[in-house]
Amino acid sequence: MSVINCFFMALFLYTGSALAGEPRPNALQVLEKMTQAMKVLNYQGTVAFLKNGKLEPMKYVHAAEKGIEQERLLSLNSPLREIIRDADKISCRFKETQQTIVDHRPFERSFLVDMPANLEAMGTIYQFEMMGEENVAMLPSYIVAIRPKDNYRYSRKLWIDMQSFLPLKVVIYDNSGAPLEQLVFTDMEVKDTLPFADALDAGDSTRHIHELQPQSSEQAGFVVTGLPPGFHELFFTRKPMHGTGQLVDHLSIGDGFTLVSIYMESKSGAMQSGPQSVGAVNFFSRTIDDSQLTVMGEVPAETVKLIAEGIKLRNPAE
Repeated sequence: MSVINCFFMALFLYTGSALAGEPRPNALQVLEKMTQAMKVLNYQGTVAFLKNGKLEPMKYVHAAEKGIEQERLLSLNSPLREIIRDADKISCRFKETQQTIVDHRPFERSFLVDMPANLEAMGTIYQFEMMGEENVAMLPSYIVAIRPKDNYRYSRKLWIDMQSFLPLKVVIYDNSGAPLEQLVFTDMEVKDTLPFADALDAGDSTRHIHELQPQSSEQAGFVVTGLPPGFHELFFTRKPMHGTGQLVDHLSIGDGFTLVSIYMESKSGAMQSGPQSVGAVNFFSRTIDDSQLTVMGEVPAETVKLIAEGIKLRNPAE
């Protein structure tokens, strides 16, 4: 049999088996299966992160047992480091200095992609669409587009393995359709079990950040008077800035896929006002009386500006 005949035979067999199988799921069903698979499966592989024009390959491991998860990233290039996520705690150890930084987050966030708890409820602000099929890391994958119904957030495309329903590639696009950030697996393997790594705690060389428990946002020195549709408060903390002891108010808001942070601190002469951007992250800063306000997140520039301009100082009587 010629090479050409072999090619068309393989193509026929692949297409025929796909058509003969169960009805293909819709975009929402694929995303729901992906969300579940990411939590319960044990899997590992090599993933490349492209952010701010820099490409970084890392080893990725996800272990799961009896509802407990752990994610691990091991860098393949300098600076060599190991990053472990245990629920809402992220630990990072730098190999050269042996310094460990532990970030206590008020809620869980995946290294790969954040997904809302209720996808169906997101239908008012996002639309989900099947965009076809492609191979990623030699694995047949569904392509699912997540498009906002306004210009206040970015769109995404996910390439999801047809068999395991794990994400193999994620791309974030700006409002013009240009890619901003992406991650892609070059190989992935699902295992029956994978071991959990020990906690990275190096005693005196460990620095803990964000240790405070979430507080009521009514304690914040500011009030958010307007948010884009779908955004809501996630947590608020007031904590001393590392090295200075100056108190900083931090309010985190999100819509399920997207996270935005609002910071307010005492004004200083070194602070800048106006818009700034680093890759997919946009910032907007302004002064309000003697306070400096900064809004930042992986959202378009008009979103952080809208949120910042709608913030006022809290009346002591409120």
